[in-house]
Amino acid sequence: MFAAAACGAPAARQDGAAAAGTAFEAAVAAGDHVRACTLLAPQTRFQLEQDEQRPCPAALASQQLPKAAGVDAVEAYGRQAMVRLAGDTLFMSQFSGGWKVVAAGCTPRPDQPYHCLIKGA
Repeated sequence: MFAAAACGAPAARQDGAAAAGTAFEAAVAAGDHVRACTLLAPQTRFQLEQDEQRPCPAALASQQLPKAAGVDAVEAYGRQAMVRLAGDTLFMSQFSGGWKVVAAGCTPRPDQPYHCLIKGA
């Protein structure tokens, strides 16, 4: 039973996604954009740098991400997760190095996909 919990049981995946999402939000709130950039998925970081034509920390600092606090809910499906916080929704993917933010600053839209301020291609 211990091995199952360590190998990615639903609660462990949800906890991991929530922890990474909370760390990203805390880094953004603290103005630590270097740290926040390390928590972005590689394609998301690349897309942000391409869109803004500058390195990730400066590009991320220029975004108007909402202030977020406290995890409201986490839904994890395999290596993907959605972390809903008070004020923001993040989409996450699990990589070999842990959970990374694929999309941030996401808001729901009726009968359409979420609109996200930062996302990979």
